[in-house]
Amino acid sequence: MTTPTPSDGAGYNAAVERFRDDEYPMLRGSIYLDHAGTTPYAKSLMDKFARDMTANLFGNPHSASASSQLSTSRIEDIRLRVLRFFNADPLEFDVVFVANATAGIKLVVEAMRALPGGFDYAYHQSSHTSLVGVREEARNSVCLDDLQIEGWLASSSPFQGNGEDAPALFAYPAQSNMDGRRFPLTWASKVRRDNPAGKRIYTLLDAAAFVSSAPLDLSCTDTAPDFTVLSFYKIFGFPDLGALIVRHEAEDVFASRRYFGGGTVDMVVCVKEQWHASKNQLIHERLEDGTQPIHSIIALDTALDVHRQLFGSMSNVAAHTSFLSHRLYDGLKSLRHGNGELVCAIYTPVPNFQTRAPGTGPVVAFNIRNSLGAWVSLTEIEKLASLKHFHVRTGGVCNPGGIASALGLEPWEMKSNFSSGFRCGTENDIMAGKPTGVIRASLGAMSTISDVDSFVDFIREFYLDRYPALSLSEPTVQPQDLSRLHVHSISIYPIKSCAGYQVPEGVDWEVRPEGLAWDREWCLVHQGSGQALSQKRYPEMSLVRPILDFQRGELRVGYTGHVPAHLPNEVRVPLSQNPAVFQSSVTRRSRSSRVCGEEIVAQTYASAEINDFFSGVLKVPCVLARFPPGGQGKSMRHNKAHLQKHQMAPYPPKLLLPGSFPAPPSPPDSDTERTERRILLANESPILAISLASVEALNQEIERAGGKAVSPAVFRANIVLGSPPQPHDTQAAPYVEDTWSGLRIGCHEFTMLGSCRRCHMVCINQETAEKSEEPFVTLSKTRRFEGKVFFGTHMCYRGPIDGEGSLGAQFPTVRIGEGVVPGW
Repeated sequence: MTTPTPSDGAGYNAAVERFRDDEYPMLRGSIYLDHAGTTPYAKSLMDKFARDMTANLFGNPHSASASSQLSTSRIEDIRLRVLRFFNADPLEFDVVFVANATAGIKLVVEAMRALPGGFDYAYHQSSHTSLVGVREEARNSVCLDDLQIEGWLASSSPFQGNGEDAPALFAYPAQSNMDGRRFPLTWASKVRRDNPAGKRIYTLLDAAAFVSSAPLDLSCTDTAPDFTVLSFYKIFGFPDLGALIVRHEAEDVFASRRYFGGGTVDMVVCVKEQWHASKNQLIHERLEDGTQPIHSIIALDTALDVHRQLFGSMSNVAAHTSFLSHRLYDGLKSLRHGNGELVCAIYTPVPNFQTRAPGTGPVVAFNIRNSLGAWVSLTEIEKLASLKHFHVRTGGVCNPGGIASALGLEPWEMKSNFSSGFRCGTENDIMAGKPTGVIRASLGAMSTISDVDSFVDFIREFYLDRYPALSLSEPTVQPQDLSRLHVHSISIYPIKSCAGYQVPEGVDWEVRPEGLAWDREWCLVHQGSGQALSQKRYPEMSLVRPILDFQRGELRVGYTGHVPAHLPNEVRVPLSQNPAVFQSSVTRRSRSSRVCGEEIVAQTYASAEINDFFSGVLKVPCVLARFPPGGQGKSMRHNKAHLQKHQMAPYPPKLLLPGSFPAPPSPPDSDTERTERRILLANESPILAISLASVEALNQEIERAGGKAVSPAVFRANIVLGSPPQPHDTQAAPYVEDTWSGLRIGCHEFTMLGSCRRCHMVCINQETAEKSEEPFVTLSKTRRFEGKVFFGTHMCYRGPIDGEGSLGAQFPTVRIGEGVVPGW
């Protein structure tokens, strides 16, 4: 790649695209947004770093050996090089290498906490969570917005009445990691200079987001912050290393620091007396406790070389990313639905393309509304973006103040959301009519014009409603045409997220209150996190094939992929709940497991043979656990499915495009009115059903767009409904199941609980474990309601038609081929 010049914007873009195509052909089609844009040039960096590692031996710097002295000299050279990268005079600043920006913040806080009388703390409302957390160590703390900081600069101290004698720390970001807004770097010097008499104020600048795409100039010691934290990963993509840059005039704050570690002391006495002498010549010698991250620091030297070779300077990167952010902002702002409403609600200020002081960084934070003004779920957007290879971030992005300000969330609303079950990373991201987070698209050194244009096209294709007012029409197939519906197939999924077991024809299969017998009684639990494994993260789980062997009373489990030679071809798990096969309460770990974000207590198997088999074939440390019916407390779960708004219409709409039908009437308060129905490890309901007519209609849409039809198996339904060939093509209408209130199978009745919300797990081929875009992409265009994608329907057992005292009531069953009669 030829190093571009600041004025050669087109040349820069073309050079980046050539480099990506030449070095990373396997990544074509991937869109590198949200700082992931720094990764494609990692091959050059890693190759150069590997040569350095194989040519030299680096030892612990706390020694006099040749390898240790080599490390010492290289590290000190790199330390000097880092200061020069930020135009910092080595006589005025020192660099302390830390794990990340947060670790640098904690070093400053540790020192401030040890000061006699403690310290006061003020921070900007757009601060990262790591800066917000400092308040827990301060004796007084206050969160300030721009106007309050300007008032402070006009000599109105935020600490009046709280004691003016104690020192204070003022922290703020150079650039908001939420919306890219940049703040005056002059605040540091003004606050330090214009403070009430007798109060020492230290300043801490979080430059992590800023330095990823802009040059940081610390050449003026008088105006520079006392402490600057940053992450080299955000600049170079590698290594995972951070830095704390300390202004020498502020190093006295570390005088009261109590803790010391290996390498930071000249002498330690601990026998009969407790005394030590700390190193005091250089700041980094006093603060870099223990062995330094030698190889990460050496890698930083390589990163600086490669970055300069590819991009020339940070000024080049800044000019390029500023141009791209302006293009992205304008592209998203221009999107309008067919009725004229904006598609994107953008929170990032208008990019200042002419000047960048302070302006905004190359970040656009936004949310999406449909044509009726409703918010689109962040979770659904992220699922589809992931399939289309866009690297963006959604949610609260570790910026609570920025999120609250942008979304108009008052403290009581946020607390109410928490009480209602909202947690960071959960799917209930629209609460009380407001989103709980944002979509953040960031641009980096390796981002290109095509990345930006592709992302705007992605939003246009999937979230812009071109025809918002199409009328509904009656279904072409009437209820009498459905009289020949029957049960086409029945599937059981004994181990959650693993392959299904096909119920043979002619077998009556028991229906329990929790669902079909043996369905999702087991799960695989990660040994470290306690989370139940899912195909979404481990698609190879589809190759784990369970067989219910009732003759032997066993669940036999094999694996159709590669089985390591030291493992058996299959393992056998007893169907009986023999306490001897489970870990005892003494050996069982105390913390609970989690399924779909819900805390549960399951019985964990003690057999090393069983657990080693699953860990070996899936290449993840896990154990088998069971969640049988009849549990209490955290050994019991309940149905979560309910009717959706699109099911409230009197007849099924013809679904052409998202948002192409009028808003249906509001559904009843299903959360309070539904009956508590038990489930095992199923996501939402006892039973999931799909219709072959709907699968065929979906596949027609997929094939019309040039795609390949999908198997019904990808939807992992328990019951598949079909109809035999009929004259005059009078088969069941697709998606008519959305309108059913109930269902009769044989002599048993079932209640419909609502449509099934889908994720991109449906894109995993259940025979090969391969992942593709379909059918989720087409579902997103044809089956999206209220910003969520649906296919199939949840249901539960209601009872026999011939009364509670019948044989059917004692042992309800379903069978392949039984007739099906829907009810409206």
